[in-house]
Amino acid sequence: MKIVFFLIVIAMAALVAYIRLAPSDPERWHIALNPRPADIATPSAQMVLLRGGAYIDLPNAGGVLERLDALVMATPRTLLLAGSVAEGRFTWITRSALWGFPDYTTAEVGPQGLTIYSRQRFGGGDMGVNAARLAGWIAALTKA
Repeated sequence: MKIVFFLIVIAMAALVAYIRLAPSDPERWHIALNPRPADIATPSAQMVLLRGGAYIDLPNAGGVLERLDALVMATPRTLLLAGSVAEGRFTWITRSALWGFPDYTTAEVGPQGLTIYSRQRFGGGDMGVNAARLAGWIAALTKA
């Protein structure tokens, strides 16, 4: 019985280590949203929930990408993966508090305005975490 418990603990530790230490390849996650990825092909001014993520299109008010970057970078457990204002696109990684699961959010200015696309890396569903995070950021953007 002790051996089974020990093996379970080792397996859990290995899983946590993999989740926290797996590299984040900008080639995979810092994707162009123009042309749009297949799962966000229809522009929408309303939050659209996806399996494991969400996206929204906002009108491009001047300086919105810069303001969004400052807001996102103030979010706990969030780091910049790639991008800049000059590029017109940012991708950030936000990790969950307990397990450190990474979620990737890309924001890009394009013809339709600002598209923000947030998605998980691991698992089959995000329990609405990405949509809630986007809703909070958008609410803060509209207050500013």
